[in-house]
Amino acid sequence: MRTSVAIATFFCMWFITLFVVLPFHARSQDDEGEVVPGTPESAPAKVNILKVFLINTAVAIVAFAAVYAIIASL
Repeated sequence: MRTSVAIATFFCMWFITLFVVLPFHARSQDDEGEVVPGTPESAPAKVNILKVFLINTAVAIVAFAAVYAIIASL
């Protein structure tokens, strides 16, 4: 696999896994008990985006390693 293809594949996988990892560690305003007027109870109250990005990067690395191993073995 060429380097440019590997980088493009990793970034695609990173964004795909972001949608899976984004709800991790997210608490709604209803869970916190502090609903801001004019917002739904299900709106996020606190999201540690740095933690989400770090977890997402780790998941994407594992997923990319699996894809790379499959492609390299062909």
